Amino acid sequence: MAFNDAFLEELRAKNEISEVIGSYVNLKRAGRLYKGLCPFHGEKTPSFTVYPDTQSFYCFGCGAGGDVVTFIRKAENLDYIEAVKLLADRSGVRMPDSGYDDSMLKRRNRIYEINKEAAHFFFRQLTDEQNRHALQYYFNRGYTFDTIKHFGLGYAPDSWDALKKHLNELHYSNEELYAANLLKKSAKGGYYDNFRGRVMIPIIDIRGRVVGFGGRVMDDSKPKYINTSDTLAYKKTHQIFAMNFAKNHCKDAIILCEGYMDVIALHQAGFENAVASCGTALTPEQVRTIAKYTDTVILSQDADEAGRKAVDKSIALFGEVGIKVKVLNVQGAKDPDEYIQKFGADRFKALLEGAETDTEYKLLLAKQKYDLTSPAQLADYVGEAARILSELSPVKRDIYASEIAEQTKVSKQAILSESKRFAGKAARTKRREMNRSAMQMQDDKDKINPEKRRHKAAALAEEHIIAVLMNHPDCIRTVSANLTEEDFVTAFNRHIFAVITRRIREGKSLNLSAVAQELSEEELGTLAGLEAMGKSLGNPQRELLECITTLKEEKLKLVQPDLAHMSDEEFRKLFEN
Repeated sequence: MAFNDAFLEELRAKNEISEVIGSYVNLKRAGRLYKGLCPFHGEKTPSFTVYPDTQSFYCFGCGAGGDVVTFIRKAENLDYIEAVKLLADRSGVRMPDSGYDDSMLKRRNRIYEINKEAAHFFFRQLTDEQNRHALQYYFNRGYTFDTIKHFGLGYAPDSWDALKKHLNELHYSNEELYAANLLKKSAKGGYYDNFRGRVMIPIIDIRGRVVGFGGRVMDDSKPKYINTSDTLAYKKTHQIFAMNFAKNHCKDAIILCEGYMDVIALHQAGFENAVASCGTALTPEQVRTIAKYTDTVILSQDADEAGRKAVDKSIALFGEVGIKVKVLNVQGAKDPDEYIQKFGADRFKALLEGAETDTEYKLLLAKQKYDLTSPAQLADYVGEAARILSELSPVKRDIYASEIAEQTKVSKQAILSESKRFAGKAARTKRREMNRSAMQMQDDKDKINPEKRRHKAAALAEEHIIAVLMNHPDCIRTVSANLTEEDFVTAFNRHIFAVITRRIREGKSLNLSAVAQELSEEELGTLAGLEAMGKSLGNPQRELLECITTLKEEKLKLVQPDLAHMSDEEFRKLFEN
């Protein structure tokens, strides 16, 4: 369905873009604009810009851009109709009555319904006498029945088709249950329950919908966990377990745990800011979700080699979005769950307050690797410590260098000098990586208009013409008198030009919300960038005429005839023209 301009205008007016994006990104005013760190790629210097006057956004780093609908699509991983509906629900705007293809939306909503019914089924199994051992498992972990209800915990019977039969009776088909990953399919084409003989943890998204499940064994058998695979309703790389609860308690910090059970134990003990990734290593998407709610993360990982690697990766990922990181040093227990059971919530609170900064954590790990009584190993430790300090600001580097000098009896100046050498080397490496990243981003942008590399001058002229029209549609008269679609060299820009000139002549809006229905998400992002570029043009009429001249010259080069092989008649006609 193509939404009419009046509806989109109302939707846009009631979902002011800086307010909507501001709930996802920490925006700071810069004159008439807002700027922040892009939520769609890692960066430390803000290149993400919001334009309130045109209700649009554009990232000069990755090229993402568009209107408020585009932003919600990318931020929430929704299709166009779902994003419009979310914004309509958010602002109380009534969706149009006329029909549209919402088949995917209906299939996704159907999975939400199925998951909700499955969660009720799993919970009710705990009250069945024959499943008493499952309820006892939770009690043995120290969970109260209130906690079990709060998280909707349950049990999947050790049966091949208990859930299947129950949901079939509620008129859900096997194909739908398979799409929700609650059923598996045998080699012969039969269906059977995916989760069997496991305690069940529902995964609930920020909007309160059951999107998937984690199923855990109650003994030491493998695999320890089975998690819902990606479905229309669930993408594990985006979901954060218990964020639906933690989002209201994480102003000061979020505790990032390794697993579901740690999170549940911490919430029961009063630490309602605990969350976990969903059966996957921490991802950039999950990091960006966490960054919407806090500026400090306390990492709580197992103390084994895998846990240390996870901490290192997490520190790097959170560093890319400017999140302050602390590391919990859990001693005397293998995880927070066991620590609280052994020592209580007050001791755990003290543990949180004493959490090490990421620098202190790295220095401690480095120190544990070496025998400082050995001159050779002492030199190796000081070298590694200097490399760690090279990542810090000069002030922090000076403070930690003083501590290391006192510990090792190595001069502070020597430590700082070595650290400065590492910093210079790292800066050169970073510049090379940034250049590669910029080239990759440019390649990605060029995929939208692959002809641009071969016809750069023409493409740039075309872009400027489009930029002028987006900001000054009254210039259409100048364009109409001097330019046609056929004058465009690149097919992509020709298509964009055709769309916007037709809308101008038909008296339709050029705001990105209206144009979005005629362009793909990538095309709209590029158009948002051109619109942003057009805001800085000094004299649009002069710019327009110069670009038209350039474009026609470039076009003429491509159609220049082969004079050497031209007949007299052809030459005469060319001369007349």
